[in-house]
Amino acid sequence: MNKESRFPAPKKRKAAALDGIDYKITQNMTVADRSGNNEIERLEALLEQVTDPEIPVVSIRDLGILRDISLHAGQVTVTITPTYSGCPAMSTIRADIRQTLSAAGYDDVRLKQSLSPAWTTDWMTDEGREKLRAFGIAPPQKSAQGLCAVVSPGTDVKCPQCGSEQTECISEFGSTACKALYRCLHCAEPFDYFKCI
Repeated sequence: MNKESRFPAPKKRKAAALDGIDYKITQNMTVADRSGNNEIERLEALLEQVTDPEIPVVSIRDLGILRDISLHAGQVTVTITPTYSGCPAMSTIRADIRQTLSAAGYDDVRLKQSLSPAWTTDWMTDEGREKLRAFGIAPPQKSAQGLCAVVSPGTDVKCPQCGSEQTECISEFGSTACKALYRCLHCAEPFDYFKCI
């Protein structure tokens, strides 16, 4: 299967195995050439059903957690990147991937977790951002390029309820560590803002 490089060559590091998962620290990400590969397209459609357990309206593809799918000699390899290294949702996501693929007849599944490059909100799809807004969570407003994960003063965050930009940060931590708690000064509704990482 042809692969094209999306990131610089990997640095040499040791890989560790834990819980039957290959944890690889790599900077090399590849995307399989999916032209005409119905099996990969079927796998992509199946994995589109796997959602983030903390935000069940967005799939792992929408969030950019799903990084690669490959199929070789009957073995499906799924590469995922956590939103942050301690994300408690990842064990549930791994189990959901296995269960979804097993129910579709794929029993030989290998999960790889890639920690580098680190996940960024830039990997979210536009569709995923819209799903967040419709669910009542303000999506990241700016590119993560060069910005830190903490909400910085002056960050313009539109209220997902009424669309007003008259909002204020109440707490830098919301319902999960990757979100901040905001309040709209126009409609007075509190809401989560998915931090730009």
